[in-house]
Formats: sequence, structure tokens, C-alpha cells
Amino acid sequence: MKRWGLGWRIAIAIGLLVGVAEPAAAGLCSAQLEAAIDAVIDVPPNRDRWGVLVRSLPPEGDRPVTLYAREADRFFIPASNAKLLVTAAALRRLGPQFQIETTVYQEMATPDAVRLRVVGRGDPSVTDAELATLAAQLKAQGIQIIDQLWLDDQFWRGESVPATWEWEDVQAGYGAPATPLMVNQNALGLTLVPQAVGQPLKVLWDSPQDALAWQVENRSQTVAATEPEWVSVGRDFDRPVVRVAGQLQVGAPSEPVAVAVTRPTENFLRRFRQSLTNQGIEVRQAAIAPQPRTDSERAIARLQSPPLVALLQEANRFSDNLYAEALLRTLGAVTDAEAETSTLEAGLEVLESTLSELGVDPESYALVDGSGLSRQNLVSPAALVDVLTALARSPEADLYRETLAIAGQEGTLRQRFSPDLQGQVQAKTGTLTGVSALSGYLLRADETLVFSILVNQSDQRHADLTAQIDQIVRLLSQRQAC
Repeated sequence: MKRWGLGWRIAIAIGLLVGVAEPAAAGLCSAQLEAAIDAVIDVPPNRDRWGVLVRSLPPEGDRPVTLYAREADRFFIPASNAKLLVTAAALRRLGPQFQIETTVYQEMATPDAVRLRVVGRGDPSVTDAELATLAAQLKAQGIQIIDQLWLDDQFWRGESVPATWEWEDVQAGYGAPATPLMVNQNALGLTLVPQAVGQPLKVLWDSPQDALAWQVENRSQTVAATEPEWVSVGRDFDRPVVRVAGQLQVGAPSEPVAVAVTRPTENFLRRFRQSLTNQGIEVRQAAIAPQPRTDSERAIARLQSPPLVALLQEANRFSDNLYAEALLRTLGAVTDAEAETSTLEAGLEVLESTLSELGVDPESYALVDGSGLSRQNLVSPAALVDVLTALARSPEADLYRETLAIAGQEGTLRQRFSPDLQGQVQAKTGTLTGVSALSGYLLRADETLVFSILVNQSDQRHADLTAQIDQIVRLLSQRQAC
């Protein structure tokens, strides 16, 4: 799957900045661990709020041993650590091989006219390449003219963007709306290229056809190599207008960016119609379906998402917000299809019941979305450690751990903990302004530690805060039974 501007997406969506810390001295007695971690946290002026819980993961049947706890049962804003709860529930309830289908149905009651309906069920992995495959399937069946093409986006109920998200997030590519019919992650990719000093940045569209449908208001400029760099990209609320501001240094590398689309289903229709045209298929009429499909329609073409475990990897390892939001709604739509609430709310109810079966106290967290973008999400370190511990003792243990970022190797931890703990930390990062989080597993030769570190109300530079978190994990790696 193509990822437009992965480096930029990571920098904005999860605020990944690398903090460098010296490895802890070899050998740290268990009795010294609490004082050592406190010394890392309690650095003046010490205005941040920290929640930490560390437990050993003993063999099945033995009780986990708490090695360190600070406000472990209190609520914190988890940022993207909320995805751990969503992905755990999805894996347990749906199974690792579950796939999301996008289906084309043909109305059989009108043999003299080709009337097709595309039904979306929330596959976040669909790109233009998949739409081309779907169009080719129709071409292979001898379809040359489509008299009526309906786009059916009624599989989910309720809002596509949680009301608690901030306006800045809603505009950005990482805050794209979750809808039953999605293509290219419901975002538009652009690349900003510095030119001569004083000239605006050149704006290049990842997809040339987007340039025909969108206008660009460019208030950026190229500056001297001694000037600071910053970029701001947003869009109009309901018009196809992208606004670019900021500055990049002359000769600097280009910057990939993205904005969320305003009307996802119309965007899907436009791009699918282009795929059909490329196959020589004429579409005479096309619209969004006002009513759901009937029994007179039969499936004639389909797309299948990758297996669920691959979708979980996008959500956890690369902290993809859209994948997490889609997975939460899928939980609600697939397992609670008759619910009268929104699909998002139904998903949250299924999540709670699933995690309760794993022994996770429903009073230890309160989620309002699947991605962690909302500041109304509340999770305790204990809830995250309980989820991670339950999954580590489940049949899906290895599958789930492999969805996480890997220290020094891949995902949002690719540039952290290297080389001393490379491959030994598998965890989920999380970042909002004033919030930083890391929860996961530390794989030691003699044991596995499960940890959650949540920091709220911080005014520190993110690089400094990350360095503190990483140093705590390094202390854990040096623990010995003296």
C-alpha cells in the first residue's frame, strides 16, 4: 500500500521526535529500581503528570509481579495508546483472518439495463490500484455501459468524524473521516518543493486528477538556509480548497503532506468512475444510493482487504488513525448490526464487552474514539498493562505482539532504543500536544516485562520528554535480582 509522506505523517500524527539518552549503567538491583525511575521523572521543575505501571510476565498460572507503579489506577489522556484497546478487541472478536469486503451488486430485475451498486463496508486499505482491479473485474464480464451506478455508504450509522476532535486534526490527512467507502485513506497527498529564495513553494499533487478537482491557496515561501522552517496545510470546511502556508529553506528536501477529503463518498465515486473510464466502460448516471440494496441484486465483483492482522499492524506499528477508527466501527457493524446507536458507539460497547472477557476492568478506561485523537479519551496505565498481559497469555499472543512498533527497526520506534535495545522493545507510541505515551513489552533474556508510561500536562519539548520515557525503559532492561 502506498503511504503518502510516511515521515511527514508520523511527524504530525504522532509527533515522533528522537530523544537521545545514555544507556543505564549495567546492573540495577530490583530494590533500587523505584528510586532510579523516580530520579528520572522528578527532574525540576517537575510540572508534568506521570502515570507508570511495570509488571513482570511470569509463566501461566503465576500472578504478575508489580515492579513499579505511579498513579497506575488514575485516568490519563492516552493519545494513540488508545489503539491498543481497539486492536486487542478487534483481534479477539473478529479473528486474525477476518477481511473487509467491498462488493459490486447488479440489479437483476432490469435485464435491459445495467444497474450496479457498490456497497462499502469500511475497508481503509482501498487505493486507486484496487479500484482499477474492481473495474477490470466488471470489464471481464463484458460490461461496456453502466446505465446507473449507485454508491452505497449505509453500512455504518452516525458520524464519520468524532465531535470531540479538534479542528486542526479534522483538516489533516491523519484526521481523515472514517466512512464505508474509502479510497487512498480519504486523504489527498501533496508534495511541497522549495524553489528560489522569495518564491512560493511548488505544490505537486500525488494524483494529477486531484489538481482538476481542487484549488490551492498558496501562501508559502522559500527562505534562506539560515531561516527556520515550518509548514501548515489545511483545507476549507466544505469547498475543495487546500491552503498551504509556511516556509522551507532553499535547497531543502521536499516535504510530503496530506489533507483530509471533504466528501469521501463523492471522492470515491469520482475516482472509481475514472477507473471505469480507463477500462472503456461508460457510466451514464451515477449517484449516492438513497436506499439500501434489495434481494433482487446479486454480487458480481468484489474487493477483499488484507487479513485483519495486517490491518492491525497499520494501526499499531505505524499509528494509522484511519485504520483504528475503521476497526472500531467494524466491531460495531459486524457484531452488533441491529444496534440503534451509531456504529461508533456500538463498536465501543463491543470493545468493552470483549475486554471484560479478558479480565480488563471497564471502569479503568473511557474511550470516545478509536484512534486516540480525542482529548476526551481516558485510560489508566493499569488498563493498558491488563490488556497487554491478557493478550500475552492468549492464543493470539505472538500475532498481537508482532503488530507493534519494534525498537530500532520498524514503525514509530524505528529511530528509538538503538542500538542498545534494538528489537527488544515492542510497543505503541502516543503523542498529542502536552501528552506522550509508550506502552508495550520489554523482551529480556530471562523474562518479559509489560509496561505503560503515560505523561500528561507537559510543557516540555517532546524530544526531552521522549528521552525521559526511553531512559525509564533502559532502567528496566538493567534490572537484576540482587
